[in-house]
Amino acid sequence: MAFYRLLQGFRALFLLVFLASAAEAHDPIFGIGPHVLYKAGTEFHLSISREKLANHGAEAELEVSYGITSDWSAGAGVSYPEAASFHSSIFTKYRFWRQDTFGTQESAAIMAKVISGSREKTSPSEGSEESDYILGLAYGYEGRKWYRWASIRHRINAKAVDGNDRPDVWLVDFAGGIRFVPSEYHEPDWVWMLELNGELVEKASQNAVNMLQHQSANQWFLSPGLMWTYRNLAIKSGAQLLVYNNVKTDSGAVEYRAHLALEFHF
Repeated sequence: MAFYRLLQGFRALFLLVFLASAAEAHDPIFGIGPHVLYKAGTEFHLSISREKLANHGAEAELEVSYGITSDWSAGAGVSYPEAASFHSSIFTKYRFWRQDTFGTQESAAIMAKVISGSREKTSPSEGSEESDYILGLAYGYEGRKWYRWASIRHRINAKAVDGNDRPDVWLVDFAGGIRFVPSEYHEPDWVWMLELNGELVEKASQNAVNMLQHQSANQWFLSPGLMWTYRNLAIKSGAQLLVYNNVKTDSGAVEYRAHLALEFHF
């Protein structure tokens, strides 16, 4: 009987540690987290997004990531916005800090992304044929029941096709998640999320403001979402709901964004 209880104790410990590591395989829906792939792992990320804004519609994206080490991953992606030409990206993330305790894990990572230039179909002056850059820092806490994430990113935008400035943007994200019913690895898993996403635009010239009304105002979104996982497959869906903006005209305000993503790693 004592030996049986000892085995059950080891099994419970293994599940707590293993599931805490498995939970690390996912980031928030709209923000970013410190997740990196395990060494030699590969992940496919397919998503479709839609926002309610003049001249903008659906956007499909495919990304492939690879785990270079257990703390460093990199990848590339392609996307096709409905209102713009095809463009591509390359990105990398390095986890520089990790702390494991019984059933929980905390970690932090830095990230960088280069997005190729693209020309808007509906307004050529809004697009850029050069590259935009994103640099960021992310923190995450993951446990059997609770999750929390925080991140900040700086998007450095290239000049528009006609030579005018496109203002840079700070992206600030806070997210929390809860697993109401803890599950085991062979069972489907549900995590409910709520995010606060901010887009803070740096001061730009009046000409840039007139051209890029939807990119020249501060906006905050409250974003409910749901993540469903089964072993190495995840489906994430959510919606960004506008709660504040200082856009001067109605045509520049994003009312909402919807997002659906499928992730698979092996």
